[in-house]
Amino acid sequence: MNEVLEVIRTRRGVKEYLDKPVPKELIDQIVEAGLWAASGRNKQPQTFLVFTNKEEIDRLREANHSFQRAEGDPFYGAPAVITVLCKKDSVSPDCDGALAIGNMMLAAKSLGLGSRWINRAKEVFTLGEWKTYLEKFGLDPEGYEGVGNMILGYPASEPEAPPRVEGRVFYID
Repeated sequence: MNEVLEVIRTRRGVKEYLDKPVPKELIDQIVEAGLWAASGRNKQPQTFLVFTNKEEIDRLREANHSFQRAEGDPFYGAPAVITVLCKKDSVSPDCDGALAIGNMMLAAKSLGLGSRWINRAKEVFTLGEWKTYLEKFGLDPEGYEGVGNMILGYPASEPEAPPRVEGRVFYID
């Protein structure tokens, strides 16, 4: 089978991570995959915040958890988090951010890492302290919205793929 198709078929959302940092060289490759994601009218509105500092991840985790409806760690103990934001005035910010996260999840799998999409980036970056956080990087907090968080690390276990639901493809010839 084609290598890319095999990565697509075997990638899963990981909920258990080893307590082992991800080398910057691997993170750089994953972010590069996000930078090459398609975007509406090729405006490239995606912006990436890469968290590897435990204290900063804990702050982000706490903010994310405040919007979570369930108990437990929303980041599953992952040692890295990549938050994707998009310019609000772009053609399709949610789609553009989602494409970037999808690319990065596939890149992570291809490099032997696990990942998982975590929601609530949109809500977190409406909070005052996180708006101020964006300003530290020269970003206008009113001009960006959070799309999603991708947690990243070495998987402690690999989830099995559930069977695909039948009857979802229709050809119009």
